[in-house]
Amino acid sequence: MARQFFQAGAAAGTIAKTMSAYDMKFSDEIYGAAPGNRYVSRARLDRMLEVEYQLVIERIQDQRPPDTRFFAFADTVAAQGFKKRADCHGWLGVRFQLKPKTPPDNIILHVRMFDDTNLKQQEALGILGVNLIYGAYNHTDQPVKLLAGLMDNLRRGRVEINLIEFSGPNLGAIDNHLMALELVKAGLTRAVLFDPAGKVVSPADVIYKKRVLAMRGQFLTVEQQDIDRFSHAKQRFQTRTSGNTTEILSLAELTMAQMFDGQKISTTDFLERVNRLAESGYYILISEFFRYFRLNQYLDRYSREPTAFVTDLEGFGEVFNEGYYDNIPGGILEALGQLFTPGTVLYVYTQGLPITLNELPVEDGVRPLLSYLHARGQIEIVDEDPSLG
Repeated sequence: MARQFFQAGAAAGTIAKTMSAYDMKFSDEIYGAAPGNRYVSRARLDRMLEVEYQLVIERIQDQRPPDTRFFAFADTVAAQGFKKRADCHGWLGVRFQLKPKTPPDNIILHVRMFDDTNLKQQEALGILGVNLIYGAYNHTDQPVKLLAGLMDNLRRGRVEINLIEFSGPNLGAIDNHLMALELVKAGLTRAVLFDPAGKVVSPADVIYKKRVLAMRGQFLTVEQQDIDRFSHAKQRFQTRTSGNTTEILSLAELTMAQMFDGQKISTTDFLERVNRLAESGYYILISEFFRYFRLNQYLDRYSREPTAFVTDLEGFGEVFNEGYYDNIPGGILEALGQLFTPGTVLYVYTQGLPITLNELPVEDGVRPLLSYLHARGQIEIVDEDPSLG
């Protein structure tokens, strides 16, 4: 990011210091030991911003004109190197003054990078960092505009921003929950994750090495039958994976896919649903995923542990509807292959109706696929009603 400033010229009037600490020992001497020995983390970024901002204030505040506004920018990134990484990501943020001689505010981002070379990733991060600083000083009164501006001069698909957090005496009034939903709505990320406390969290930190039990839905209301079904499925999943000691993460997923079909969706409405689900103790994923297998691909990015999905007959019909996959090169075969990876199971709840495998609502042409997956134990039909105990 500093290189972008230097290339623009006149950097000496805007930058007091630039530095990098690639060696862990040097980094620890400057910022203290990294918690859990994790250097690409939110905790590390917070410490970097704290130290560097305080240094610039202590060293040059008295030497600069009284109308000067100070900032510190930092990032900690796992980028592409000579050993290829499957997942390149990082934390970056800016601590800055909206007005001279006032306490600072903060904007924090978590990003994933998709360029295939280190040099291209450097370039993308540099542009993103400059856009972040520009937005911090010019668009904090219009946070949605600030979000859109983060991708200026960046082709879509080079980076994904899956977390943004505003904090401080001025920006603390911005609703970070709504901003997270705006990230999905603006196409800056495919999904954002909330914890049961309603806080936006990094999926890389939360889902890592977890077994995930997921239920898709609109959740206009949180019905007791949904909670009962979820609890019942969790017991089955626990029994099925009894030899696995990793935690089971209960995940409710809502999709904004309708919005991309031209329907208007209120982020405020989605936030109300998030709050209701959080009160019931779930993690909540807001996504742009239209199909089930996209959700499984997303979860598989962060954890290779077993995954289970909970659905009803309507949701099951969507999974086996060939028309849903017309624009997928491999059609329903590709989609089901991506959904039913080893260790994945689909629990189909029939609302207490005693439905056999042959009575499930699928077209004759795909029924052999259903029989195959059922024989492998990856589709389980649950005809008991959990609400009856």
